[in-house]
Amino acid sequence: MKTGQIIFMLLFLVAGSASGQEMLPTVNLAEAAIVYDDGDLPLVKHMAQVLAEDIERVSGIKPQVKTRKWNGPIISIGTVKLTKRHRELQGTWERYAIDTEDGNVYITGSDARGLAYGVFHISEAIGVNPWYWFADVPVDKANKSVFCFAENYVSDSPSIKYRGVFLNDEDWGLKTWAAETYEKELGDIGPRTYDRICELILRLKGNMLAPAMHSCTGAFYSHPESQVVADKWGIMITTSHCEPLLFNNAALSEWDKSRDGEWDYETNGATILKKLDDRIRETAQYDNIYTMGMRGLHDEAMHGSTDPNDRARTLEKVFEKQRDILEKYKRKKAGKIQQIFVPYKETLDIYDAGLRVPEDITLVWPDDNYGYMKRVSNQAEQQRSGGSGVYYHISYCGVPHDNLWIATTAPMLMYEELLKAYTAGADRYWLLNVGDIKPMEIEMQMFMDMAYDFDSFNYDNANAYQAQWLARVFGEKHLPVFQYILDNYYRLAWDRKPEFMGYEMEWDSPDYARLYDTDFSFRTGTAQKRLTDYQDICFAYDAIERELSQEQSPALFEVLGYALHSAYQMNRKFLYAQANHETGNSLYANQSKDACREIDRLLERYNTQLDGKWNQMISEVTPGYTAQYQNMPEYTDKATYAFRLPDNQRHPEFLHKIDLALFPVSEPFRLLDGIGTDWKALQMGQPLDLDAKGSIDITIPAGTLHQKVDSIQLCISVVPMWPVATDRSNRFSISVDDGKPEICENVFQEWGREWKIQVLENSKEFVLTLPLDTSRREHVVTLSIIDPGQIIQKITYQ
Repeated sequence: MKTGQIIFMLLFLVAGSASGQEMLPTVNLAEAAIVYDDGDLPLVKHMAQVLAEDIERVSGIKPQVKTRKWNGPIISIGTVKLTKRHRELQGTWERYAIDTEDGNVYITGSDARGLAYGVFHISEAIGVNPWYWFADVPVDKANKSVFCFAENYVSDSPSIKYRGVFLNDEDWGLKTWAAETYEKELGDIGPRTYDRICELILRLKGNMLAPAMHSCTGAFYSHPESQVVADKWGIMITTSHCEPLLFNNAALSEWDKSRDGEWDYETNGATILKKLDDRIRETAQYDNIYTMGMRGLHDEAMHGSTDPNDRARTLEKVFEKQRDILEKYKRKKAGKIQQIFVPYKETLDIYDAGLRVPEDITLVWPDDNYGYMKRVSNQAEQQRSGGSGVYYHISYCGVPHDNLWIATTAPMLMYEELLKAYTAGADRYWLLNVGDIKPMEIEMQMFMDMAYDFDSFNYDNANAYQAQWLARVFGEKHLPVFQYILDNYYRLAWDRKPEFMGYEMEWDSPDYARLYDTDFSFRTGTAQKRLTDYQDICFAYDAIERELSQEQSPALFEVLGYALHSAYQMNRKFLYAQANHETGNSLYANQSKDACREIDRLLERYNTQLDGKWNQMISEVTPGYTAQYQNMPEYTDKATYAFRLPDNQRHPEFLHKIDLALFPVSEPFRLLDGIGTDWKALQMGQPLDLDAKGSIDITIPAGTLHQKVDSIQLCISVVPMWPVATDRSNRFSISVDDGKPEICENVFQEWGREWKIQVLENSKEFVLTLPLDTSRREHVVTLSIIDPGQIIQKITYQ
């Protein structure tokens, strides 16, 4: 909940001081006219109609919309400049106030989007969920507050100034759905689709959109009405890291090498600058956010010299020319225009080589495409006037493996990594790569809520957020079961995402670029337990869905059921194929084939329910470009080692495990719920607390080591995060029985095989043999902080 002052909400709540409480009069919103000033901003006028439609959705009665005085009850909406109410909002960013006075409701915005958020605050209160259309969440017509509404509330400004999503890798989802279902006449993602998406973003209290930009899709500006509908909803257009000044060079309509030449600034700069000049001239009237610098075509590295120093000098020239273009058409100094620079992939190397980025440009730090932040602002960067931001992925197409099908980023990982960035000052710009939006609704909801009010999240509630959201939508009585389902769904995916169950790594050596059996074992029981755990949460989900109404069931299947059941079947497919390989038994092959059929049936249900509303939104099990998991495994009639996983991807299986949850911890140590192999992990200090020091002792349970042994073998699994700065590493030390500490340091190179294996497994393992003090009856393992923020997720020993 926002920290703004909530005084009174809904029927028979109380306003005023404790000593003199006053009952607010309620207002029947269905009988009130919606009134706005005709001289107010266009978004205010639009929101008057939207509010009338939302009230009608709940009550069946559409209020009148007026621009003049009304004798009956009113809902007055407007920006502070015209309403003259709540003068404290003047000059603030995207705030709103709601007042109930004298039988009327007043919604005041500090600006047009603030006013819109105030309108949607009321829409949600009376039963219209932001996902009423995009996830088919039923309007709550049993919610009677529409007939007796009363609330006084003043919001704060959002935590993050610019908040939105990037529609990416749309080839197998959003594009096929738009072209074949929603915009058949256009055959593309166009204004009708963007109208729905921009409405969703605004309802989620976002304010920007990075449009779809793959070559399969018409460039955003090839359909001019798309920018118009975005502006209608007050949504700013931003672009990805490889689209300078709103220009999509991945689209042939924008840049065709046969017509325009090479995308190389040093050899073809005049042509490139002409394209950028034209784009800003065409769009200068709109309030957008501009990506600065340039990369290669689409997601390629810069052309020309490969020396980072040469590239840095080229980009500095590009910055200067781009800022000249912006100043020419926006008619203001560059420092007053919102610009971003995203040091993504090779551009981070260029930045580290000494690239001089103008002070007022926002640095947008990316994760590594798998949820781990690669960098956050250091002390000097935190002083920049442009501030910093985040580009975060819950969907990704690329090395080492595509992750496009379903969302499995653990909520606690998302919170913990974004907390690093936010603590380091990343409050200017947050962009989420959300793929096709569907079926990633609850993950997108969480990201947008964090971006709007980050301070309402903490280590104690982040893992519970999604279950609480589902319970609010589908019934509070289901909260414990939703939490059980999500904990296990994300935990199982933490060990191995469904897309990664083929254990292949394409764009690597041929030895790795094929399907393998898993590292889960039928001999030790880890494979059977994995299947049982998935089956149990699917049974729990089915029980909830059976209790829902016909109107609710499709929505729950869209936001949870499809992903949950699909993940189970993908695991059945590969684990039973593995059992067939290990035994030659055809019964296991048949189970694997049955799982493939179940995946097809789930896909058919998704595409046909609600009269095919979402047909082709998931056109197939998303293949991407670096994946084979969508293919059928091979089967055999005799046992074979032909599919055995390479040894460097097999994990040691030590006999005993330390239960981290049993050990009391105190600052700077913390036990995190909702992350790690066992869903509880030990965080060794806060990542940005450079002064964090200390150790923690973990006693080896008596009787688990033979009395005559003089050493212990340990396997310590850590969460594979990046160092938070160039002068930091990922180190901690371990000792046994006060012996000499051993330093464990996770050093890796992006795109190297070690890094690939780590992100596919969410783990880096250290295997050590340390001497025991044989004079002791009780042995103690000591973990000590070197680089704060390391997260220990599992300790096994023998």
